[in-house]
Amino acid sequence: MVKLYKKCSWVFSAALIILTLSCSNDLLGLFRSNDLDERLDAANNFEFLDRNGFRTLNLGEEYSFIVLADTHIENGNAWRLEELAGALDPSDEFVVILGDITQSGAHEDIQKFIEIAESLGIPCYPVIGNHDIYFDNWRNWRDLIGSTRYRIDADTASLFILDSANAFFGRSQLDWLESEIKTVPDNNRIFVFTHANLFINSFPGVQQNSDSRERARLISILNGRCDFIFTGHSHKHLLTDIGSTKILSLIDFKKTQSYYRVSVTKDGIGYLIKEL
Repeated sequence: MVKLYKKCSWVFSAALIILTLSCSNDLLGLFRSNDLDERLDAANNFEFLDRNGFRTLNLGEEYSFIVLADTHIENGNAWRLEELAGALDPSDEFVVILGDITQSGAHEDIQKFIEIAESLGIPCYPVIGNHDIYFDNWRNWRDLIGSTRYRIDADTASLFILDSANAFFGRSQLDWLESEIKTVPDNNRIFVFTHANLFINSFPGVQQNSDSRERARLISILNGRCDFIFTGHSHKHLLTDIGSTKILSLIDFKKTQSYYRVSVTKDGIGYLIKEL
């Protein structure tokens, strides 16, 4: 029994160390974070989007957009994210940041994100990540940004932003997604943006969505309809094909100042990795 206890204790400790190193985690903040259900209860709060007119998009048939992940703004330091405005092309219609926008959800760091987002000149859509809910700081997100799960419709595309900050989606969120997908016009492309990885190609598996049944259901809901799913969290580039859907995990912005320009044409969808 003593040997078993020591073995379990060692495994648990190793797992915590791996999790800490994998995403610059603050363990105290990790354990003092809130529950998905609480955040989904505020799903109709569009404070940030409505104030800036970001719920309106007109894209046309050919356009591009910017996706980046894991900015980890900390103590007001945005790791040169302010320079993104100068890197935008005329064809770029919107920006999505795939979670861990802040290091710990601090009020000043969310304000810093908002300041940068409002300087871009095009809509910017935030995705909540595990770091953004640390120390129960989800309330800062709620008050300054609003919903962590929402849908944006344009003339030729529909964007779905999903909350996976706790490494799962939850039944009610997937029920919502399944219902909403059915109302998307047949000619609209569908893009899904979330934080936690669905699949990774390296150890440790704690960096991906924690429920394989949820992954299977999500893929089933999106099969034949969704063009791309974009995720962050692991800080690694990985492209996975599941049926007609591509799942792209992004390099982190904090260390690399990298972002992805996704180009949409009548012939298909492609992307380039760029650096500031």
